[in-house]
Amino acid sequence: MTSPESSQAPVTQAPAATRLITPRRTLAGLCLLAGLLMRIAQIASQELTSNTPDNQAFNPVGYVLWLGVLLLLPDLPRRSRIQAGSLAGVGVGMLLVAWLAFGARINWLNLPNSNANVVTMLVGVSFISLTAGLRGSHRPLGKPVTGWRGLVGTWLGVHLLGSILNLSTLFMIGDRLSRNGPLTTPQLLALNRGFCAAALWSPFFAAMAVVMGLAPQLNYSQVLIHGLILAACAALLSFIGITRRFDLSHTPGFSMSPGSLLMPISMAGLVMLFHYRLTPALPILAIITFLLPGVALLLNLIKGVRWTAARLQRHTLERLPAMRGEVSLFLCAGLLTQGLTSFADAATDGGWQLFPEFGPAQASISFIAIVLSSLAGLHPIIGISVLASVARLANENQQTLFALACLAAWGVGTSVGPLSGTNLSLQGRYGISGGLLMRQNLAYTAVMSVLVVISLWTLGVNMQV
Repeated sequence: MTSPESSQAPVTQAPAATRLITPRRTLAGLCLLAGLLMRIAQIASQELTSNTPDNQAFNPVGYVLWLGVLLLLPDLPRRSRIQAGSLAGVGVGMLLVAWLAFGARINWLNLPNSNANVVTMLVGVSFISLTAGLRGSHRPLGKPVTGWRGLVGTWLGVHLLGSILNLSTLFMIGDRLSRNGPLTTPQLLALNRGFCAAALWSPFFAAMAVVMGLAPQLNYSQVLIHGLILAACAALLSFIGITRRFDLSHTPGFSMSPGSLLMPISMAGLVMLFHYRLTPALPILAIITFLLPGVALLLNLIKGVRWTAARLQRHTLERLPAMRGEVSLFLCAGLLTQGLTSFADAATDGGWQLFPEFGPAQASISFIAIVLSSLAGLHPIIGISVLASVARLANENQQTLFALACLAAWGVGTSVGPLSGTNLSLQGRYGISGGLLMRQNLAYTAVMSVLVVISLWTLGVNMQV
C-alpha cells in the first residue's frame, strides 16, 4: 500500500489555455445556438399541435450543428479528431455497404440528425452556467476545510453541482482547491469520482441524454432510484477507501453553503414538474432542452436586458465553441449507431441480434464490456452505440435495464478510463499523469462493478424482464 506521504505528492498545475474569438469560431457558435433555437421551436410546435415528428421530413437542425463542427475542426485536438473521424468513417462506410451491397433503403436526408437531439440538449444545459455570479461573482463558495469533512464536501460539491453544471463544476471546485497549492491525489480522486458518479442518475448529464435517445420508453423513476443508490455506494466507497489510504489532516476540501444546493434542487424539481404535470407528452430530453436555457435567461433578465444580451453574446462566442469536443463526438457516434444498425438489419434481413432477449445477464455482460473498453481508451459512448445497434429492446422494461447498464458503464468507465473526457480535462487543467487516476481507481472500479451487477439483477427481477 502506498504511504500517505508519497501518495499525496503535489501535482504540477498546468496553465489554462486561452483562445481568441475569431470569425470562424463566432460563426460556429452561432450555428450551435441556431440549432438549439430550431430544436426549441420544434418542441414548442410538437407540444402545441400534439403532432408526432415525421422522421422522413427534412430537418435542418442536424445540418446546422454539423456546420458548426466543421468550422471548429481545426481547433479539435488530434486525439479527438482521430476518434470522431473514426466513428464517422466506420458509420458512413457501413451505411454505404448496406446500401450498395444489400440494397438497404437509407434515409440520407435525415442522416445528419443522428444524435442531434442529444447535442441540442447539451447546448441547452450549457446555458445554466449563465446563472453563476448573479449574486456577485466575488462571493466566496465556502470556507475550505480539512480532514474527512473536506473530502465529503469535495465529493458532494462536485457531484451535486456537477449534476447540473456538468464539466464547469469540475474546474470551478478544482481551481478553488488549487489556491491552497497543487492538487493532491485524494483531492483528484474526490473530484474524479464525485463528478463521474453523477452520470448514474442526473437527467442533465450527457450520459442520460444518450440513453434517452436510444431507449425513449425507459422508466426514468426506476433508473433514478437505482442510480441514486449506486451513487450513494460510490460516495461511501470513496470516503472509506480514501480516508484509510491517505492522511487528510492537511488536505483542504470544499465546503458548500446551504445556498449552493438551491440551484440543483430547483432545476431538478422544475424538470419533474414539467415531465409529470405540465408537459407529460414531452420526453425529459426535450424538456431540459428548452427549460434550462429559458430559466437561465429569465434569471439574467432581472439585471437588465443589456446585461443579459452581453452574457448571451459571450456565451455564444466563447462557451459554445469550447464544446467542440463533445459535440463532434456525439454527432459522429450517431453516425456509427445508424451505420451499425443499418448494416446489421440489411445483412441479416433484420433477423439477427447480439442477444435474442435483453435481461439482467445480458445487461451485466454489456456493462462489463463497456467498462473494459473504457480501460482500453475508448469513450463509453462508443460501446453504448454499438450495443444499441445490435441489442433487441422490445419493451419498456428492457429499455430501462439497458439504460441502467449504460449509465453505470458511463459513470464507472469515465472515472477509470485514462482517455475519458473527465480525466483528460483533469490532465490538461492540472497536469496530472495520464495513468495516475486509472491506477488509483482500479479497486474502486472492481467493487463498483460488483454492485452494478447486483443492481441490474435486482432491477431485472423486480421488473420481470
